Amino acid sequence: MPKASRPKRAKPAPKKIVLFGAGDIARLAHVYFSTDSGYTVVGFTVDRAYCNESSFNGLPQVPFDEVGKHFPPSTHAMFVALSYSSMNTLRAERYAAARQMGYTLASYVSSRCTYLSEHPPGDNCFILEDNTVQPFVRIGNNVTLWSGNHIGHDSVIGDHCFLASQIVVSGRVTIGPYCFIGVNATLRNAITIAPRTLIGAGAAIMSDTVEGGVYLAPRATLADKRSDQVKL
Repeated sequence: MPKASRPKRAKPAPKKIVLFGAGDIARLAHVYFSTDSGYTVVGFTVDRAYCNESSFNGLPQVPFDEVGKHFPPSTHAMFVALSYSSMNTLRAERYAAARQMGYTLASYVSSRCTYLSEHPPGDNCFILEDNTVQPFVRIGNNVTLWSGNHIGHDSVIGDHCFLASQIVVSGRVTIGPYCFIGVNATLRNAITIAPRTLIGAGAAIMSDTVEGGVYLAPRATLADKRSDQVKL
């Protein structure tokens, strides 16, 4: 007798998510969440003062103070898709407000990220492609890791940080909350980056920083020769 076939189970409906923001990061988050996560993006929200259009990126856009009426937190998650403006404080404020409204703050971790830590990232994290996160790393809430970073073993990244691209964080580094680290920066092992530290592009940090410190690498200068006068 032919084997009885089991009825196919219906796939669970994708989770719905609304994105806070209407800029480049929100546009990118729309793509990443739509193509590489279990979420379906259904709309956008922004502060009322910036809600001048009823749609963004082809989806409804609503004022943040009314978002619960249109996208209830009981049935929708949220992701705050904002930049490092004001040392991440604007993103942190909207993150806190969304949590106060009862929203689950979703995180995105690219399927093209090598995530080897047994500790999952916190909520509202945005971890893009080609990041290498080694074992024993801990990543807090509301952290952005743009593409192509190395996060060394046993390092800790505090809440509300933004790391740009191609950064090397060596092993056992502790990064405090509200930090910004620019492209191509290098952090030597076993140092502490104090809260609200700003590290500019290309800077090499070899020792602990001070809270609120700004660390800039030397900038390139224009030579007194033209390119066709230089032997390569």
